[in-house]
Amino acid sequence: MALSDEDIRRLAGELWDAERRSAPIQPISGRHPDADIDDAYRIQLEGVRLRTGAGDRVRGHKVGLTARVMQRQFGVERPDFGHLLASMFHPEGEPLAVDELIAPRVEPELAFVLDAPLRGPGVTVADVLGATAFVLPALEIIDSRIEDWRIGIVDTVADNASSAKVVLGGTRTPVSDLDPRLIGVVLRRNGEIVETGASGAVLGNPAQAVAWLANTIASHGGVLNAGDLIMPGTCTRAVGMEPGDTVRADFEHLGHVGVSFRSAKVTEGAAA
Repeated sequence: MALSDEDIRRLAGELWDAERRSAPIQPISGRHPDADIDDAYRIQLEGVRLRTGAGDRVRGHKVGLTARVMQRQFGVERPDFGHLLASMFHPEGEPLAVDELIAPRVEPELAFVLDAPLRGPGVTVADVLGATAFVLPALEIIDSRIEDWRIGIVDTVADNASSAKVVLGGTRTPVSDLDPRLIGVVLRRNGEIVETGASGAVLGNPAQAVAWLANTIASHGGVLNAGDLIMPGTCTRAVGMEPGDTVRADFEHLGHVGVSFRSAKVTEGAAA
C-alpha cells in the first residue's frame, strides 16, 4: 500500500463530490502511480463509509469486469467488486434522469438475491446456488467519476467499481428452475438490437462470479448476507445512453427489464 490514510480520505471525498456534482476528476492512477489495488479498495470502503454516514445503506454488491468483452472494452484484465447502496436502485417504471450522471452506460445482468449468508473463503458454485432465493432480470447503469472513462483497475475499484444505478425486473425465478450458464440475453436500444450475449460469458457461470465475490470480499473482512442482492457482471459490452433513449433487456427463461432515460434539465424547464 502506497497511500496514507489522509490520501485515502481525500480521494474518497473527491469521488463522492464528483458524483454529487456530475463532474469527473482526473485518474487516480495518473496522480498516484504507486497506488495498488489494496489502496483502491481502501478508497472504496471509505467512500461507502461517507455515504452510509450520510444516511444511505448497503443493499448488496456487484462484480465487475467478469466477461472478456468488458475487460477488452475498458482495458482491464481482472474482475473487481463494488457496493450497491439503496440510493442506486431505480424503479423500472420511472424514467431515469441521465444528465444527473456523467457518462452512463447500460449492462444487462442476472441478479441473485440471497436467502442465506455466504462466507468465504472456500465458497463454491454449489454453495451459491444453495444460498440463492431467486434471480431477477436486471440492468446496471455504470458510470465513471474518472474523466473520459480513462480507468485502470485502481481507478475503477476506488470508484466503487464504476457503480451508478440498478433497475430490477419484476419476475422472480428460482435457480432450481434454470441453468445459470445457459441464459441468452438480447439488449435493445430504442427497439433496435445493440448487443446479444449468453450468461456463460460471465466467468463461465454467473454463480461462479458470486462465489468469487464471496471469497474475495472475505479477504477484506466482508461477508454476503441473507437478503443481499448480487450483480455478477454482464455478458455483453456496456452501451452508452442519451436522453430520450429507451433500453430493454430480454432474458431467456427470466422475462425482461427496461428503463427510459430523460433529461432532468428539459423536465425542469417544462415545469417552470
